[in-house]
Amino acid sequence: MARPSLLYYYSQHRVAGSFRVFFFIPTTLALLTSLSILFYVYSTSNIFTHHHHNHQSTPHFKSPPSFSTIPSPNPQLISILHNNASESTKSQTFQLGDGHGPHSQRGTPPQFSSNGDFENKNDVFHDKDIFLEDYKEMNRSFKIYVYPHRKDDPFANVLLPVESEPGGNYASESYFKKVLMKSHFITKDPTEADLFFLPFSIARMRHDRRVGVRGIQDFIRDYVQNIIHKYPYWNRTGGADHFYVACHSIGKSAMGKAPDVTFNAIQVVCSSNYFLTGYIAHKDACLPQIWPRKGNPPNLGSPKRKRLAFFAGGANSPVRVNLLETWKNDSEIFAHSGRLKTPYADELLGSKFCLHVKGYEVNTARIGDSLYYGCVPVIIANYYDLPFADVLNWKSFSVIVTTSDIPLLKKILKDEVL
Repeated sequence: MARPSLLYYYSQHRVAGSFRVFFFIPTTLALLTSLSILFYVYSTSNIFTHHHHNHQSTPHFKSPPSFSTIPSPNPQLISILHNNASESTKSQTFQLGDGHGPHSQRGTPPQFSSNGDFENKNDVFHDKDIFLEDYKEMNRSFKIYVYPHRKDDPFANVLLPVESEPGGNYASESYFKKVLMKSHFITKDPTEADLFFLPFSIARMRHDRRVGVRGIQDFIRDYVQNIIHKYPYWNRTGGADHFYVACHSIGKSAMGKAPDVTFNAIQVVCSSNYFLTGYIAHKDACLPQIWPRKGNPPNLGSPKRKRLAFFAGGANSPVRVNLLETWKNDSEIFAHSGRLKTPYADELLGSKFCLHVKGYEVNTARIGDSLYYGCVPVIIANYYDLPFADVLNWKSFSVIVTTSDIPLLKKILKDEVL
């Protein structure tokens, strides 16, 4: 079964034409990204056929009830997707590489209009019909139980959603939790739950002086042990129907003293590097990283995208050092180390391609920024388990370049434009 993807719901207010499919409203992004993946993991596993609900024997698993803040599928958008559907892309499985290592993904080249704007003429989904069917089923019945805590718990701030509007580089984690807790996915009856949410916040623990970075592993170990001894649900599956969410890169290492979480529970994380220990592909799930931008959405119809490609960021990895050294003086690829002197948004709006380059981790918010500002994401990060890779046809709206091909980057991108 394909993993349900809800990216197109984030797109409805951003861009005209089929490229709007890839834009999102941050509030729904953080919640639905992970719920979709969790539904997929749950529905394709034999572990969760044991305890609650009298499930019917169907190929599909239970999925979430209606969610008040999620709009029903937009008929116009569904029509666009239907008209763009291609039989050649149905039932295809996305793979990053050929099983022997990463390599560049080059599908049908992206199309550009006369003023340099991207026009997507490829199918967005591997199988649109499966996506819609799974999405409807998920909204119908999927339920999540969130472990409660005492009102006077001294660490309630770590367990409760943030009250303010999330912002910054790791907002996805806060958005997920904030919206989930207000949704119809939540059940107060654990016997009818499909999954169990461990609501601790890695981001908030980092900034709590009582915990801090050094104390996160101890906090999580004690929290999970308390859950195991107080409730019967973890032991039924060894924690396989439990999940947590984290966007900061220390999220996976935070489980260092709770190995059962790493190996059994579903980790919904932004740092989805399947080459390193701590992330287990097909069990764990990728949470797209976003940095909410303030103000009105950009006008994507007006700018002239004269520059071929753009990147700005710290030289905090060998991959970025290689990119910056190779292209720092180029007239068509603007590769800048450190902070820009010009507005970041202007550089994105003026470029055909925007580069997402691996730093400390495979993930950054640059893919989201690229889509928001209307340039084609170029993903230079080996072993990155991309969000919704089995649902979204990433080759239809992005370019994936292996790190060894950085010297060939200009040729690759010009071949895509032609």
